[in-house]
Amino acid sequence: MVRRKGHGSSRKGVFLVVLLVLLLGGAGVLYVLNAEGTPPEVTIAPDKKYVGQDTAIQVTLRDVDSGLGQVTIVAIQDEKRIPVVRTTTVQGEQWEHTLDLADLDLQEAQFRLKVVATDNSWRRLGKGNIVEQDRAYALDTTAPGVGIMSIHHNLNQGGSGMVAFSATEPLSRAGVQIGERFFPAYQTQAQDWVCMFAYPYYAAPEADTPVLVVADKAENTFRTGFTHHINARRFPKDRIRITDGFLQAKMPQYENQFPEAETLLDVFLQVNGPMRDENRARLRDFGQQTTPKRLWEDRFLRLPNAARRASFGDQRTYYHKGEPIDTATHLGVDLASLARAKVPAANAGNVVFSDFLGIYGNVVVVDHGFGLQSLYAHLSKSNVAEGQSVSKGEILGKTGATGLAGGDHLHFAILISGQPVNPEEWWDQQWIEHNILSKWSLLEEDVS
Repeated sequence: MVRRKGHGSSRKGVFLVVLLVLLLGGAGVLYVLNAEGTPPEVTIAPDKKYVGQDTAIQVTLRDVDSGLGQVTIVAIQDEKRIPVVRTTTVQGEQWEHTLDLADLDLQEAQFRLKVVATDNSWRRLGKGNIVEQDRAYALDTTAPGVGIMSIHHNLNQGGSGMVAFSATEPLSRAGVQIGERFFPAYQTQAQDWVCMFAYPYYAAPEADTPVLVVADKAENTFRTGFTHHINARRFPKDRIRITDGFLQAKMPQYENQFPEAETLLDVFLQVNGPMRDENRARLRDFGQQTTPKRLWEDRFLRLPNAARRASFGDQRTYYHKGEPIDTATHLGVDLASLARAKVPAANAGNVVFSDFLGIYGNVVVVDHGFGLQSLYAHLSKSNVAEGQSVSKGEILGKTGATGLAGGDHLHFAILISGQPVNPEEWWDQQWIEHNILSKWSLLEEDVS
């Protein structure tokens, strides 16, 4: 019997070929699965040009496909390379690093932060996908200089004030801080600034000192006091009787907003408390909708032929059936004339709100520029719309008893950046000339 040569080796060859194809195919599949082509995501924050010594620069890497590989971070200034993170292997899908500029030998000038990162992809012969990203910054570690232009600042508790000042460089933020309240300043021309501020009725003259705070574009901050005198004031106390008739007449309009309230008295307590707080927060929002320009001239108008029914700062205690039930501070002046009396704009400005607002009922808010605004509440009718310009004395609407009013009257308020102040000052031409216009003249002199 003759045995054929090559038959077994032929089968072996086929097997090897098939095996090689399978191996190559498997390797191809593994490569496709592990050689994705998306490089890591790099985020460098903050996204702004100017940074200061205290600015924290955050570098974040992210790669969800292959995981992170290596990272290198270097700062470059005038061809000088300063290692921030030397080539380091990292693990996981995300990595973060906070750069402290105080640790680097950088000059006050521009520099670049360069980030090079790879992932664990099989691309580039196993070296992974690579990404290079940089961001240009300007390092500024010097706080801005400030010169106070206005001299005399006589303040009444619950009243208004104004400070004029100049700065040595562009500012990102400026204003007067009193306790927790910050009143923004506005640039007038060149590097001159003006800040209208309130000395809140609740502030303590012996403790709450006005401080001018300015920050440049790198957030270097400078704080300084300025000469001032604060006249402390005692506000009158008032007893307000809440009758069942008042509750039945006024509370049904608010019932849908407080479905958990079981009685009309419960509704009143919600309106007089939380709703009052929410409404005043809205006034602070309106205060930011201001024009950096003085729109008003001279003293503000008062509702004609009107008797005063309540004063600014009245400390009210509310009684129901002889028992005290709540307290609140009245932050305006109530003026009563004939029913549905015409209400003139106290001064020229732009209407920033004309609608129903909680305790105030139908209300109009007029912006007079630089955060100064006037409010007209409890109107039976409004003649103006949001965005409309009004002239001094133009009729805004008619008095009424909408909202939490017990009778037809005008609740008139003056606000600075949303903080109510005593309107009586703004009805007084002499006070305006001594405390406001005299400071405006300093700004005008600086231009001439």
